Amino acid sequence: MRILGINALFHDPAAALVVDGRVVAAAEEERFSRRKHGKRPVPFAAWELPRQSALWCLEHAGLTPADLDLVGYSYDPALARPAGELGLHDPWDHLRQTYAREAPSFLAEALPGLDPERVRFVPHHVAHAASAGLASPHPDSAVLVLDGRGECASHLAGRYTGGELEVLGTQELPQSLGLVYEELTAHLGFLRSSDEYKVMALAAYGKPRFLTELREHVHATGDGGFRAHAVPWAALTEPRVPGQEWTQDHADLAASTQVCLEELLLDLARWLHGRTGARSLALAGGVALNCVANSRIANEGPFREVWVQPAAGDAGTALGAALQLAAADGQVAPMPGADLGRGWTDEALRDWLETARVPYERPPDIAEAVAEELARDGIVAWFQGRSEYGPRALGHRSLLAHPGRAENLERLNHVKGREEFRPVAPMVLADRAADIFAGPLPSPYMLFVHDVARNWRDRIPAVVHVDGTARIQTVDPAREPLVARMLASFERRTKLPVVVNTSLNTAGRPMVDDPRDALECFGSAPVDLLAIGPYAVRRGRMYAEREGA
Repeated sequence: MRILGINALFHDPAAALVVDGRVVAAAEEERFSRRKHGKRPVPFAAWELPRQSALWCLEHAGLTPADLDLVGYSYDPALARPAGELGLHDPWDHLRQTYAREAPSFLAEALPGLDPERVRFVPHHVAHAASAGLASPHPDSAVLVLDGRGECASHLAGRYTGGELEVLGTQELPQSLGLVYEELTAHLGFLRSSDEYKVMALAAYGKPRFLTELREHVHATGDGGFRAHAVPWAALTEPRVPGQEWTQDHADLAASTQVCLEELLLDLARWLHGRTGARSLALAGGVALNCVANSRIANEGPFREVWVQPAAGDAGTALGAALQLAAADGQVAPMPGADLGRGWTDEALRDWLETARVPYERPPDIAEAVAEELARDGIVAWFQGRSEYGPRALGHRSLLAHPGRAENLERLNHVKGREEFRPVAPMVLADRAADIFAGPLPSPYMLFVHDVARNWRDRIPAVVHVDGTARIQTVDPAREPLVARMLASFERRTKLPVVVNTSLNTAGRPMVDDPRDALECFGSAPVDLLAIGPYAVRRGRMYAEREGA
């Protein structure tokens, strides 16, 4: 059974391919179009489909659109109601619904050979739930979904048993934890539906002194639902103009909202556990990208295991739509990892370097060469294997640096053009993580925060956030042998089993995906070495040869 999943309606358009219950490929359209998030989440863009990522998924599997048995579209317009009836101010939402209803014909046009009769609408939050519950390594888990909005709701609570979803609770719009966090993002001068992670980072600089006022508007109702709507932000703090310096009031408001969100999520998790008694919880929806809240659920909640979909936002609904349809036909397998995107052979990478006329070398072991450069305090662009599905760089499209130099945080933020309050993350071998970090382990997808042991904070200051935490990625040598070898080699040289890992991109740009992107990023940013497959491109040599030409 060959099933293509499509997310297109709101933001982060993506495609995913499931063949006979197994995830074969998944990619976000932004990695092809080079437009951050693929498009803005406005009704006028609802018609735009992830054509390039869909065609790539099919090409990767040796299929054509005509070979598909089903296509899952992660929104069901039959469940939608007018925005005004839902208490939302979205006067052009009817245009979005029109596009959704016509999705089968749009898809048939975008993917020549596809029979539009094979397109199935999968409810938005069901697609989110499937992306977590069916992709999780823990079968028969409870599942919790929270985001901005779906057809009529912003939340789903349920459980998967034997591949079937039982919905136990939903929350109707306009109550929406995701929309509240989006509103705060805009109030603080950032781009909504894009920069919410910046608010989470800023929250660490504040104190939750507005918590009492916020709880009046954002709180659980004790029955598996909640209230989250019409927060009077301006009455709490003055709005921040984009580009303006943030104030302590802004940080305090971010901290207050963050704590309020965590409290509400804990209540929902406890309610769901009371209904299911499940050992495991799977999380999805844009709110599940809040790694601080995820850690509170894992540390203080009732579930023994908490698993978060690495593409928890709307991009993940492409995978969920395909998995949901596949589960109806038979068993599905957990997703094998996040490296589900494009990759190139060594020969293809060499051809790219030759075409670009870039001087390069092939060291005996690229992992050793990179570890040596990092030990010298160089910054390395790391381009290896298949690209990641989701917003986190997980050792395939990364910028790497020495964690023992505090100034490397500012240095990397300068390379990437980011705000100074943004942290960078550490990667660490899985069997060394517990010596340094306290929190949910293993953490392969960088979706939890961990307390850094006090005796390590001065040793790896570049990756320690202002509150003493770090958002870590644990590396399993069996799953990521090249990254593990680089980490072990770096530790031999420095006695530090940790390397700084942040996404390979610059501000406002999607993560690097193909070799051209990697070369362009390397050429425009002060990076010392590009490790692309087995090859090393050194900045000094590249410019020396050009000057001597």
